[in-house]
Amino acid sequence: MSSESAAPTSVSTHILDTSVGRPAEGVALTLSVRSGSGGAWTVHGAGRTDVDGRCKNLPAPPEGTTHVRIDFETEAYFSSRQHSANQQAEEQQDAPALRDSGAFFPEVAITFAVKPGEHYHVPLLLNPFGYSVYRGS
Repeated sequence: MSSESAAPTSVSTHILDTSVGRPAEGVALTLSVRSGSGGAWTVHGAGRTDVDGRCKNLPAPPEGTTHVRIDFETEAYFSSRQHSANQQAEEQQDAPALRDSGAFFPEVAITFAVKPGEHYHVPLLLNPFGYSVYRGS
């Protein structure tokens, strides 16, 4: 099978906010690519997670890509969630307001190696004070 007829490399991601057990909706992210370990990063696409925490519109990396980086803008997500939680707490007199504000990790950058023709699903498990990633299917 020649490389011309091979399926393109593809990348997908989703985010689960493990602090609430729900998808993280509305997180902006950027997909960057490079060729070789010392190559310069080039922004190749951007998107935002949907109600299911998925970003479905990431473009296929160009031929020759060896590394992909996804930058997740988590600060705005946690700030928005913090505001909603504080508003709910104020409405419920017996509910304590959240003590911590802001995001400990204002952004998360995940870099991984890719091979031509493979699909890479990279889920982000996120909470206000930590995160984990893995190669999904």
